[in-house]
Amino acid sequence: MPLLVNDQPVSLPSSTEEFIKRYPKLKEGAETLKLKPALKVGPKGLLYIQQREFAATTPQDDSISILGTEDATTCHMVALRHTGCGATALGHCDGTDTAMSVSKMLNAVKSLSDGFSNGRYEVHLVGGFMDEQLLSRKLTLELLEVLNSQSENIHLETYCVTELNDVIKQSIHWPVIYGIATNVKTGEIFQATFPDRGPDEGLRSARTFLGGSMMSIYDAKAEELQIEPYEWSPFPNTEFWLQQPDHLILEYFSTSPLVEPPHFVEHLKTTFKFLSAVPEETLFPQCKSRNYKKTADGGWLRLHSAS
Repeated sequence: MPLLVNDQPVSLPSSTEEFIKRYPKLKEGAETLKLKPALKVGPKGLLYIQQREFAATTPQDDSISILGTEDATTCHMVALRHTGCGATALGHCDGTDTAMSVSKMLNAVKSLSDGFSNGRYEVHLVGGFMDEQLLSRKLTLELLEVLNSQSENIHLETYCVTELNDVIKQSIHWPVIYGIATNVKTGEIFQATFPDRGPDEGLRSARTFLGGSMMSIYDAKAEELQIEPYEWSPFPNTEFWLQQPDHLILEYFSTSPLVEPPHFVEHLKTTFKFLSAVPEETLFPQCKSRNYKKTADGGWLRLHSAS
């Protein structure tokens, strides 16, 4: 089934520039999204999604009302929603097995919308910029192709990627939007920042750093955040990298070192510290996931059954 714009099947482009020329109205939506200031989202009702993670839930969820992700430079943020029941998935894609990532997200939304005959699937794409390595453009085209090959019709509602998410400051290209949130209750998409990114931020970022693929982190029926077991081992030379200046860490570990957010290096150093020491207790006892429940004040409570 095709990807659709204005209810018409898209014609896949050979370049991102060509796609904008074919569908100029998409630019209007991107400009509207960029003009609205980023909102600071607090922890209550929030589920924060890291790189190579996604989460899906419904408006009936009593624990989660906002799905959010941030720190996207060349990465793209993808929100999928079924308009009939409101089931929504948000993912942070970095170009690692894009086909599998999109398939996982769509299957999650389909599962949550099972039994709803009315409604349609809509997708919102945000992120990337005009980076010198052309990584953003490559990922944009991959996403368009993968979405166009799914078994369901998918309507492209927001397209704020690559050229449309780019601004030049002091002769350097920068992303305009680094983070977005989606309100699961209303379907609204908006720019956002997130002071709280728990739980297990270090453990989750270490998984991505070690090469993990796209992973679902939420069980909507149980209303539990779940971090599945993965093979963990110390990363070599962590002490060396912890002693290096920020500019060198950026050069070697970022796809876009000139435009990373200010906390990028500190976040990476936290990951290095996590990887440099073997934990005193097993991370995943009996190969079971680490499960958490959202608390009323917005925190996360580790479930004893998974401890």
